[in-house]
Amino acid sequence: MKGFVKFVGVGGLATVFQYGLMIGFIEFMNIPEVPASAISYGISALFNYLANYYLTFNSDAQHLQTLPKFIVATTMVLIINTLLFSFFFNTGLHYLIAQVMATVITLFVNFVIHKYWIYRK
Repeated sequence: MKGFVKFVGVGGLATVFQYGLMIGFIEFMNIPEVPASAISYGISALFNYLANYYLTFNSDAQHLQTLPKFIVATTMVLIINTLLFSFFFNTGLHYLIAQVMATVITLFVNFVIHKYWIYRK
């Protein structure tokens, strides 16, 4: 449970970063909502990787071992997140509400992938 709490904390910081980027992309750069969501998720993933590697899972595995797995996992979750966001947004929800719903659903998938595959000891 302690690992999950740290994971949620790190993920929360990465999510704040993601949402800030997404809002900036949409409101100030006029990037359409679905690409803005996907791009901001991808950018925030780097912070998420490093913070989880060092803080959440205190991994001693080599980056050559964990980074390729992280890239595959992030790509999978990015696809899930983007599909969910697109679905919720296209039902007429505001983009922030659509993103919150997508984030909540992908949180649990992301934790399991990180704990049992990427940073497994």
